[in-house]
Amino acid sequence: MPIARRSLLAMPAAALLPTAVRAETWPDRPVRVVVAFPAGSTPDITGRAVAAHFTEVFGQPFVPENRAGAGGAIGTEVVARATDGHTLGISIGGPASTAKILNPQLAYDPATDLVPVSLLTRLPFVLAVHPSVPARNVAELIAYAKANPGKLNYGSVGAGTLGHLLVAEMAAKHGLDMTHVPFRSVPQGVTELVAGRIQVMAAASGAVLGQVREGAVRALGISSDGRFPAAPDIPTLAEQGEGRGAYGWIALFAPPGTPAPRVARLAQEAGKALAAPDTARVLEAAGFELVGSDPATLKAFVAEEIDRWGPLIRRLGIRPES
Repeated sequence: MPIARRSLLAMPAAALLPTAVRAETWPDRPVRVVVAFPAGSTPDITGRAVAAHFTEVFGQPFVPENRAGAGGAIGTEVVARATDGHTLGISIGGPASTAKILNPQLAYDPATDLVPVSLLTRLPFVLAVHPSVPARNVAELIAYAKANPGKLNYGSVGAGTLGHLLVAEMAAKHGLDMTHVPFRSVPQGVTELVAGRIQVMAAASGAVLGQVREGAVRALGISSDGRFPAAPDIPTLAEQGEGRGAYGWIALFAPPGTPAPRVARLAQEAGKALAAPDTARVLEAAGFELVGSDPATLKAFVAEEIDRWGPLIRRLGIRPES
């Protein structure tokens, strides 16, 4: 499903919102904004920007709370299980979409236990190789991997993450024998790629384009729908016959039972937070596209992510420890 790059500032003004939205007295005490990732991460930067704006417009403190661990599942579960009426959450991709498919024992189900509020940002992934790999496009990488079974290692930040799924999908499609090496963080994986201890990685554009420009690694393709403005010389994976657009993303969610008028107001204000010049500058510098969607768009997007990646996870038997 194509995502329209639009700010919620283009949506109806607050005065045009339903009366129930304008009349609600919520919040009547501080609200915690659970960020499912460590302080200083891009989800954390995004969450703090949104929380600061909410504090200003709602008249109560919106307090960021970092609950990192299990690839974002710990913090996301806190939001899914919240019943206090004063909890929101910032999460990303897998923990907010395919987590239950990846781990059937997970204590929450993103499809039923999270209320979509707004898709905040998204960014494409770059398929990159160490310069020692004699490939300058995806077809050459596939040919090299076929001729050298078991020789290539590819990194990601864990089983079932987008970086893992993009390469695993390509390997399954072409019958490639490559070894997956998970890391605790994207910078760690990129460092190992630059050092040549792994040879292939699909990494968030903002995390690897600097190394591409320096010549430390070679970009073979990018997962954006079309040419990415920050790197227009990199052909898309789709151009090279490998799937369609795929993005990492950050979104705002609420616990089950959150009233629809409140969700609508939060979505609109989240869009305004993203439009603030300081916030936009930081996130765009990190390679993100600012989206600021309405709740229905986020709901449809999450459903598509589940439909797209769920069958691959099941077919390959991917589990968190794999």
